[in-house]
Amino acid sequence: MASDHVSGNMKRVIIALALTGTFMVVEVIGGILAGSLALLADAGHMLTDTMALALAAVAFNVSRRPADARRTFGYQRFQILAAFVNGLSLLFIVGWILFEALRRLISPVEVTGTTMLVVAGAGLVVNVIAFAVLHGGDRDNLNIRGAALHVAGDLLGSVAAIVAAIIIIYTGWMAIDPLLSIAVAFLILKSAWALVQQSAHVLLEGAPAWLDRDELQRKIVERVPEVLGIHHVHIWGLTPQDLMLTMHVKISPDAPHPTAVVRRVKATLEDDYGIGHSTIEIETDECADH
Repeated sequence: MASDHVSGNMKRVIIALALTGTFMVVEVIGGILAGSLALLADAGHMLTDTMALALAAVAFNVSRRPADARRTFGYQRFQILAAFVNGLSLLFIVGWILFEALRRLISPVEVTGTTMLVVAGAGLVVNVIAFAVLHGGDRDNLNIRGAALHVAGDLLGSVAAIVAAIIIIYTGWMAIDPLLSIAVAFLILKSAWALVQQSAHVLLEGAPAWLDRDELQRKIVERVPEVLGIHHVHIWGLTPQDLMLTMHVKISPDAPHPTAVVRRVKATLEDDYGIGHSTIEIETDECADH
């Protein structure tokens, strides 16, 4: 079932990759014909996004590999690496847009508004389709989110280019292009930073933000009377959806069936917190690690 989910996400990324890569070529041709540096610059942006989508597709493919002797947890974490790299590349794109916008405010670039409007309009249609395809995927998957953010950046860029082209056609005010680019850059920045933070948190083996460790321990003690105490609790995830846990559980020396106690603890972890992989060390005396 999980494999089918990954396969579905990968197909969505590949469709978005084909759309973005194809239109990038169209935008390069349009930029050359119009003599528009703005369109050529946006084509460079789309080249970066095409590479990011390709990385996301590769990540989904690699994550489906089975565990082996060297990667005993498998390759699912590769999706998080891809999301982290995509987040960093988005931050780089924001920096480049801001730099280019400031340069154009100082030295305005002549743009052919009509050609810019036609190409940007076509780009909007392509980006809306690509974004809709990705938006229909797993919204909790950081790899999908990273890919969707890249396409959303292109979509916002297309909208800004259309508005700028219309203003340039009717007023000749060239400064509108870099000014709208700055606005788009700051919109991208917030989402990109959140993606970097969340993927870095998973890579650093951080516990899910929504999970209260103290409450988890109290709940287990309340539901399983044989449990006298819990310590050395570690919670992390290969991905935000694949949580894991290790902990020491002290049980009553009189507990007749220790294995049954472990099963009840594991049931609580899976039913209430979705933790399907837990390793529990049983203790009846002092902790062996002390």
